[in-house]
Amino acid sequence: MSLEIKPYVLDFKFSARTSRGEMSDRKVWFLKLIDKDGRFGIGEVAPIQRLSPEDVEDVPNFLERLCVDIEEIVTPESEEEVYDVVSKLVPPAIPSVRFGMEMAFLDLIHGGKKLIFSENLEKIKLPINGLVWMGDKNFMQEQIVEKLNQGFRCIKLKVGSLDFETEIEIIKSLRSVSEDLIIRLDANGSFQTNEVLFKLKELSKFNIHSIEQPIMPMQHEAMELVCNRSEIPIALDEELIGIYSSRDRVDLMQELKPHYVVIKPTLHGGFASSQEWIDLAEIHGIKWWITSYLESNLGLNAIAQFASTYSNSDEFHGLGTGGLYHNNITSPIVIDRGYFSYAKSSVWGDIDF
Repeated sequence: MSLEIKPYVLDFKFSARTSRGEMSDRKVWFLKLIDKDGRFGIGEVAPIQRLSPEDVEDVPNFLERLCVDIEEIVTPESEEEVYDVVSKLVPPAIPSVRFGMEMAFLDLIHGGKKLIFSENLEKIKLPINGLVWMGDKNFMQEQIVEKLNQGFRCIKLKVGSLDFETEIEIIKSLRSVSEDLIIRLDANGSFQTNEVLFKLKELSKFNIHSIEQPIMPMQHEAMELVCNRSEIPIALDEELIGIYSSRDRVDLMQELKPHYVVIKPTLHGGFASSQEWIDLAEIHGIKWWITSYLESNLGLNAIAQFASTYSNSDEFHGLGTGGLYHNNITSPIVIDRGYFSYAKSSVWGDIDF
């Protein structure tokens, strides 16, 4: 087999603020796996510096080494064989590359048609949340109006970047639109442990569905207390990063007892790893949803197909990020009235390797 690599810079339509700073663009690497018969599959490696567990600067060197290691690999014939091969090629501490390699292999064995998990994209219709990015009050309110006009029934707001009173005003205004609207919050660990329960109590007045990662991860005693006492259901996000062994994952579930977990295949090491998180969550009675990690439309397509293999249709996934970029890869992905689906004509943009 052989592996080709194509670096690509995705340009945001606006300055995207995260819990670790602002981004005007983000770099990804597209992978092209080619077998001895000339068949190929495309994958995407999309870590984010200071958010992903791996050092983004180390990714190109590792990919170059993979180009050598892949030469002796025999093409896997099943999903299980793909996961086994990739687990031997890529250590778990480089989750974005595991995701990209799994995606490329799965695309290859399914014919190289971007059909990673589904043979009929037209049957896919997933409810998704409308994401409101961090920003000043006016910017956030403009986004809220836009999402409501677009027909989203679930709105997710990033909180923790403005003063608390201003954020309360924004949420109160949003709740006044409708009592039926589902409001999710994501704090990205921004609340301090000595204030978190007070803030959660204040926010609970607005019938909040859930809040992701209210305090910084790796504070297990504090997080256990928050999960137990919060008047808003807690969803773990960053808390899952860097936990690779099954035993440690079970311990986390049993110790913290969250209400939800947020599954990000790029961040958690691909589809096999994400499947394990989901299986463990369901065993422990914990609900979950799947979220993209600002991948291009290629990675987003793979994640959406993965989400479509499950039957938790009552949860809203976080898959509405494809419209963030000026120069995203052309795709048949459609976001309409709060649903992720595909157009009938499966037209994909080419990548010049």
